[in-house]
Amino acid sequence: MRYGYWLPVFGGWLRNVADENMQATWAYVKRLAQRSEELGFDVTLIAELNLNDIKGVEAPSLDAWSTAAALAAVTERIELMVAVRPTFHLPALLAKQAANIDHISGGRLTLNVVSSWWADEARKYGVSFEQHDDRYARTGEWLEVLNGVWSQDHFSYSGKYYRVEDNVLEPKPLSQPRPTLYAGGESPAAKELIAEKCDAYLMHGDPPERVREKIADLRERRARHNLPPLKFGVAGYAIVRETEREAQDEQRRITDVQQSGGLFGVESRVAVGLGGDCGAGGGARGAVRGGRCGFAVAAVQSATRTDGALCGDCNSAA
Repeated sequence: MRYGYWLPVFGGWLRNVADENMQATWAYVKRLAQRSEELGFDVTLIAELNLNDIKGVEAPSLDAWSTAAALAAVTERIELMVAVRPTFHLPALLAKQAANIDHISGGRLTLNVVSSWWADEARKYGVSFEQHDDRYARTGEWLEVLNGVWSQDHFSYSGKYYRVEDNVLEPKPLSQPRPTLYAGGESPAAKELIAEKCDAYLMHGDPPERVREKIADLRERRARHNLPPLKFGVAGYAIVRETEREAQDEQRRITDVQQSGGLFGVESRVAVGLGGDCGAGGGARGAVRGGRCGFAVAAVQSATRTDGALCGDCNSAA
């Protein structure tokens, strides 16, 4: 079992609490990442959105990939799981960038492959936005190119969405056979894609029996491709305080959508424990969090009273 947290690149993860005492700044996330690996956390997931969907589109947010590169140089042990959306990155160029960050980090870079879900963001940044199954078709080709240029010399590919000719990518990633590819999704298209082309499946924080069903399903799908076993990650939600009363008070505070009053113009719904399935191109726009894949936020308070977020990563059913 390994544990990690969502890096607060949006200044927190609560939609109905304006100020969580977390800053969407390089100085803050640098301190948090360095402190978290001192405390023993194994992984941080760096979400990728160009607009802030937690605190409002006008609020600051950090770019995922430049933040990951910077963290790679100032941390020593923690895994840097970076979200990547194929519609926003040409695969060979992203592969080059990721390979370089993998070397900077000493082999600690991993990818959380996410099919885009926010059409308005895509329009604002001049990126095409496709329907659900089209996005998965694109993601499938994207993964073919990514893996090809990472693993082969003079790789060529010609598909519906991407074309590369006689690609040269050196140095290859330090991680072998490649940086771990995580992905999450509930649709049959998502599950088939993950079983065939990824290394790990990320799940919502469902009851244990539902998690077992999902793991069994993905293991069966994976076996049909005669590939090594998948790893599995599952969402967890925790509130850590000094006393039971303080913990209960905090739960009431962060799930009280009344205080939000439609804060930031985002629909307010309680979504404790899990958000939407961004891999499936949609998602709950919850008061706590939503529109995210794989992990649920966990409000945590350490001895230094620095709030963060937790996720779990395990290799077997809970």
